Amino acid sequence: MPPVRDTVGWVDPRLNGGRLIDFVTKKLGEPLNIIISSLSDPYILTEYGLHNYVKSIGFSEECLGLHYGFIHQADLGDGLGRKPEQFLGRQHYFPIMGTCWESVRGGHHFRAWKQNGTEANSGAWFLGYDSSKNHMIVADGYNRGRDYIVNQITQVTHWKGMWWKGEVEWREGLLERGSRGVNHDIEQDGLVAVLTINRL
Repeated sequence: MPPVRDTVGWVDPRLNGGRLIDFVTKKLGEPLNIIISSLSDPYILTEYGLHNYVKSIGFSEECLGLHYGFIHQADLGDGLGRKPEQFLGRQHYFPIMGTCWESVRGGHHFRAWKQNGTEANSGAWFLGYDSSKNHMIVADGYNRGRDYIVNQITQVTHWKGMWWKGEVEWREGLLERGSRGVNHDIEQDGLVAVLTINRL
């Protein structure tokens, strides 16, 4: 599938040698199946703002600020090569230490990278999202996880007096349908959700 040109709010990583699958091993990875366009609320495009925004959709930082699991890398074709995940958001099950339960038992979580190198300085966030149980990705977990967060983002949400609502555009042709190159040999449908999140 050829790279997509002339996109607004994000740049197809494949134009500059990147890809929409992260790196768990030298060859295998997990799909980057969500893009938060840089046409979104500028607050969300900052790392601090993204951390706060995801709390409005039921996610938060890792349990006690400690990382559990493998650090993934991604090449967004922005000239920075493979870079480690900038943020791992976990499902926040309940108000106190809610992400600790997700860290132990699994659930919905995502990893995020910002496209901000000199070769593609779009400012967009690229997310890899999945759904797991006991830290094993469930059948159809990449599609199910993506669809779950898209459903959350396209609702009206709020956090500490800030209100948002997202709009989604589904894109084909960015990811190859199936399981080739995908960690755990789990098939995914090849769809990428491009989201624009607006402040209300």
